[in-house]
Amino acid sequence: MPGMPLTVLCISTYRKGDEFLRECRRQGCRVLLLTEQKLADSDWPRDAIDAFFYLRRDMPEDDIRKGAAYLARTERLDRIVALDDFDVEMAAMLREYLHVPGMGETTARGFRDKLAMRSRARSAGIRYPEFVHVLNHATVTEWTSRVAPPWVLKPRAQAAAIGIRKIASGEQLWETVHALGDAQADYVLERFVPGDVYHVDSLVFDRRVVFAIASRYGTPPMTVAHEGGIFVTRTLPDADAIGKALKEMNARVLDSFALLRGVSHTEFIRDRDGRVYFLETSARVGGAFIVDVVEAATGVNLWREWAKIEIAGEHGKYEPPISTGQSAGIVLSLARQEEPDMSAYVEPEIVSRIRKHHHAGVIVASDDDQRIRALLDSYVTRFYADFHASAPPLDRAVE
Repeated sequence: MPGMPLTVLCISTYRKGDEFLRECRRQGCRVLLLTEQKLADSDWPRDAIDAFFYLRRDMPEDDIRKGAAYLARTERLDRIVALDDFDVEMAAMLREYLHVPGMGETTARGFRDKLAMRSRARSAGIRYPEFVHVLNHATVTEWTSRVAPPWVLKPRAQAAAIGIRKIASGEQLWETVHALGDAQADYVLERFVPGDVYHVDSLVFDRRVVFAIASRYGTPPMTVAHEGGIFVTRTLPDADAIGKALKEMNARVLDSFALLRGVSHTEFIRDRDGRVYFLETSARVGGAFIVDVVEAATGVNLWREWAKIEIAGEHGKYEPPISTGQSAGIVLSLARQEEPDMSAYVEPEIVSRIRKHHHAGVIVASDDDQRIRALLDSYVTRFYADFHASAPPLDRAVE
């Protein structure tokens, strides 16, 4: 009803999204959080949340619908927002069922299903690595006869590098596929493209990218996840030619994927001949403290701006803040120590230190892009000596 505060139902089955929740509260919204029962005692920003509701990850979809409909008898749900990648489809399902504005199930699938992503990119004429659905064995065999290994086998619905496997031969492929059993159709096989991996983090309003910043990973995330390296990413200057091309391609991706409004983290790879390929996109903020790097470089907090966009909705207005135009980057590593001692890292460009058990990390920012690059390179060397540890790659999201 006009003049009444909006009620926002946020869904997050992982512990994240504090600034989104706080900004909703600052904007005068009633804030409800639907999360997993096991996260009931987590350190959520409780002063920003009016009520908690709980589910189990294995809960049948019909039970989730019934529970949301029961809630809607007493709560007017104006917005439903998924704060984590794994909740995007649930939120879309509930929006359609309860007739709440926002992304529906068909659009959401393009931001979660890697097979749907590649099919949409192909339809839009966007360059992508050649791929085949692991479904019909004759089709897969024909594809592998044309596309030389190595290949990458990717689960269609996981996030980040979880469950991704590099395949070196046809023999290894079929051993892996047969071991998957009935889960084979949940995978897509694509040509491995060696090169540098980039990401573009965006805000979208009324189907228009209103803010975007391009960044380059130090080591590709899949390599970090599988070989135990150190995570590095740094923003690209506004004048950088590759950054400009990435932002243009990102705008094409988000337009063709029909993102009406929200936030997105999209990844690309640039091969050794300079060709850029679309890898994947999402309707969420980037993980691994990328939000903090973006804020250090631009002054723009993607969680807060995303909340403003959702509140503005289909009839409101939104103007993004102006970037401060700095350069920033992060070095992040698993650490041998439970509480790493980072007191030797004293450079004035350090704007944030990562406070997390068995992790060492710093975020740096400066007007001088070359200084940021030099610092990140030196920190990688120092981190390997001071802190670095590795762990086996994840086959699925951590419960």
